[in-house]
Amino acid sequence: MLRVDVRKQFDTFSLAARFEAPAGITALFGPSGSGKTSVIRAVAGLLNCDAASVSLGGRDLTRLPLHKRKLGYVYQNARLFPHMSVLKNLRYGGRVDEEQIITLLGLAPLLERYPATLSGGEAQRVALGRALMTGPDLLLLDEPLSALDAPRKAEVLPYLETLRDQSAIPMLYVSHDMGEVARLARHLVVMNGGAVVLSGALENVLSDPAAVPFIGVQDAGAVLTGRVVGHADDGLTKIETGAGAIWVPSAGGAGLGRAGGTVRVRIPAQDVILSRTAPQAISALNVLAVSIVSMETGRGPGVIVGLQANGTHLLARVTKRSAKTLDLAVGDHIYAILKATAIAPSDVG
Repeated sequence: MLRVDVRKQFDTFSLAARFEAPAGITALFGPSGSGKTSVIRAVAGLLNCDAASVSLGGRDLTRLPLHKRKLGYVYQNARLFPHMSVLKNLRYGGRVDEEQIITLLGLAPLLERYPATLSGGEAQRVALGRALMTGPDLLLLDEPLSALDAPRKAEVLPYLETLRDQSAIPMLYVSHDMGEVARLARHLVVMNGGAVVLSGALENVLSDPAAVPFIGVQDAGAVLTGRVVGHADDGLTKIETGAGAIWVPSAGGAGLGRAGGTVRVRIPAQDVILSRTAPQAISALNVLAVSIVSMETGRGPGVIVGLQANGTHLLARVTKRSAKTLDLAVGDHIYAILKATAIAPSDVG
């Protein structure tokens, strides 16, 4: 368990962040200027705080000098040494589990190349490998994919998922991209104005209507965990979730694995349609029987509707007019409808 309590008064900004992070990836999410990078700089010992308490597994890191904290740090840009080959860049970090890390990150074909010849995604994989070669007790990732375009992000994300699943190293992952967070994180810390406003298991935080003002209506939505049933020959994959079976684009099955594998699916609230009755003869493939557990009315035209199906939580965002027309109320049994094509391939992993 990582425990963080850091405070710092800047000229125009006050940082006061306190949270606990279990094993796996903990994402720090929030708008620019909310204090995410300041937190991991404080954890790393790179920020001179007014008050700080950082412990990992009961070991007080704040009492240790920087070089004894055993932390790996990956920045937005790879920051590789241009005059060194990939192998020498990796070994600059150390030689801990060298072969395992090279295999894990698919770096073997790159070892003799130089940074100038690497794509952005390849360079970030090398930077990640160099951080792992130090044998860190904690890995800090400061928006490692923010400088990459969509294809390069898609290239790197599976490696981060593999690292999460095969490594026991706890990680703090800074991001303002909810798609990345939903795919990677097990725990979510939402920051706003230098403070932690929400913290908890990813699925619980994202399905909480109270999180919407901080996450934003565009990013609001739930994450479903499910089992791959199989890939159809029409480009769709069937996934059995706690809320029921859903169809998602499979992109030929790439990234979704074989039948029986576990995947996550992010369902944006704004893509969910609600119906009083079971729909008939519609194009949408995904229809789930749900009950309403909460309703939050915003200042604008929208209402966030908290839904539940077999203990699994979802969110829907509808207009106040629609909520009134349908006479929606907590406790009602209704139907949630979602087009398969509304689920982006990047939201499944």
